[in-house]
Amino acid sequence: MDINAQSEVIITHNHQTLVSEEAEIYGSAKAESSSLEHAWKEACGVFGIMAPGEDVARLAFFALYALQHRGQESCGIATFSNDNVFWHKDLGLVSQVFNEEILAKLSGDVAVGHTRYSTTGSNSVCNAQPILVAYKDIKIVLAHNGNLVNATELRNYLILKGYKFESATDSEVMAKLIVLELNNKNDLKSAIKEAFKKCKGAYSVVLATKDNLVAVRDPDGVRPLCIGTTIKNQHVIASETCALDIIGASYKREVAPGEIVFITRDQKLDSSLFVSEIKPHHCIFELIYFSRPDSTFKGLSIYHFRKELGRQLAREAPVDADYVISVPDSGTPAAIGFAEESKLPFSEGLIKNRYVGRTFIQPSQMLRELGIRLKLNPLRDIIAGKKIVVVDDSIVRGNTSRKIVKLLRDSGAKEIHMRISSPPVQWPCFYGIDIDSRDQLIAAKNSVDEITKFIEADTLKYISHEGMIKSTGLSQDTFCTACFSGKYPIEIPQELEGAKLRYEKAT
Repeated sequence: MDINAQSEVIITHNHQTLVSEEAEIYGSAKAESSSLEHAWKEACGVFGIMAPGEDVARLAFFALYALQHRGQESCGIATFSNDNVFWHKDLGLVSQVFNEEILAKLSGDVAVGHTRYSTTGSNSVCNAQPILVAYKDIKIVLAHNGNLVNATELRNYLILKGYKFESATDSEVMAKLIVLELNNKNDLKSAIKEAFKKCKGAYSVVLATKDNLVAVRDPDGVRPLCIGTTIKNQHVIASETCALDIIGASYKREVAPGEIVFITRDQKLDSSLFVSEIKPHHCIFELIYFSRPDSTFKGLSIYHFRKELGRQLAREAPVDADYVISVPDSGTPAAIGFAEESKLPFSEGLIKNRYVGRTFIQPSQMLRELGIRLKLNPLRDIIAGKKIVVVDDSIVRGNTSRKIVKLLRDSGAKEIHMRISSPPVQWPCFYGIDIDSRDQLIAAKNSVDEITKFIEADTLKYISHEGMIKSTGLSQDTFCTACFSGKYPIEIPQELEGAKLRYEKAT
């Protein structure tokens, strides 16, 4: 490693600081590795573009706006202009972090952007992305969606090699693995391939240098990642197709599981696999809940898939009712499908306040006691005296469903029938979606009848596992369904496996 190099990287940060290459490589460790053991689960959005002559920072800004649903806690954009890297990231929504003045400073023709959702306790600006590292005259920015299950092992390995860490993210682990491979005399392509051969888990990555835009997807293809082209045939990489739509780019194809895609300044695309065995296991919860309904997956409209889930749910769990309503917004397509299949009227029964967003102002005790009304308010003239089917995408802890049922009861509902367009969530996710440990998942320790009593609904039915798969039109082997089945396609670390077994023994 070139620890004496001092070439400067121009950084537009929340404190407008200027940092050196040495600082970026080594940094100042803010926490011991043992305290970071389970700190990296995140569900994020990534974006990259190489478009000489275009305002790439502005395009990245709008793309991140489209990916805001994938992360609301922090965001960032880094751009390359010749040898300079311009970089701004901070806590907050895209609209809070960026303005015209900041975007004007992010000059260049290559950009990488990121929106981040973190687990409790790790939401700080040092964990915001993209990550910046450097080796000699090569500067790399990296943004990541997913979760490495061997991050602790890799971090400790890098620490023994002399590396220090500024953040608690496995994204920084990936970036410094690439620097390590560059130090081992590999060229950039080989360094990236060798680095990701060491990574286990879920990762959809966009990284860039001044001359290359690179996409990497793990061999299981757990998290989404796609390639598009602008009207000038310049390449774009994004977590979801909705980010392509907003900037007028056309969908080209998915990044294949286990694929590394190199895009050069002249828009040539070089693709190769970095592993010999590919076993796709796409996260089905992405389709059910996480992805935007206007995105697509393997040519499948997410919106129409969710409608089909509702149709299948109606076939499996019909109910005599006056109205079908949804828990907005993610439950709405399934509710429409349920209503169409059941020949029941669909109506808005719960109105969502779309401007609550992210706030630092905490409600008073009185407002806390009102609970869900901050975000949802009932239409009493639809609900009062009626038998209501309420369709939602999932039940995790059960507390929100309980509050919704109470809200509808207080509004005069005669009967409340909950219908859920996913099977019971019984297992945690180790691959990048923040689903709780088993002891906090209501379906892990309660029967459907017990959950029905807890949420105080008249009836509760979930779609079957088989019905969920049938609605995709694809085979079971295409998907990771671990949060429903407990069958993990990627081996989970021993310490997490031990925690799972201890829970099962205790219960």
